[in-house]
Amino acid sequence: MGLTYSAYIGAPDTTPRPTDLPSFDPLYGFQNGRPERRMVATTQEMQAAGLEAKDRDYCAHKLIDLMQCRKDAFPWTVACSHKVHEYEQCEFDDYVLRMKEYERERRLRERSKRKSAMVQTEALGN
Repeated sequence: MGLTYSAYIGAPDTTPRPTDLPSFDPLYGFQNGRPERRMVATTQEMQAAGLEAKDRDYCAHKLIDLMQCRKDAFPWTVACSHKVHEYEQCEFDDYVLRMKEYERERRLRERSKRKSAMVQTEALGN
């Protein structure tokens, strides 16, 4: 209910949609820059591993390792539990990063809205 409420009822003008591109400079507020996210697995490696489109994210290299471990250790796939943990941790970290980016975009939109309202108020007052 969170996104639906805020997108259509609560604050539709400042709530970023999942399909929206960032509207602010990605380096805004980062004095020393920020680390660049890059894909480790190439498109050819993902195609060779047979990954579906939904699995082709920043953790694809971990999933490819997990799939290879399960193939090598079959039928004792429990030996790959460390690979499962690595993949799930990568997916969790990616999720947290995406939520932080969403929240940053939302807060910057709210800040921009407040600043423009302040400018309009000052213009009317003078």
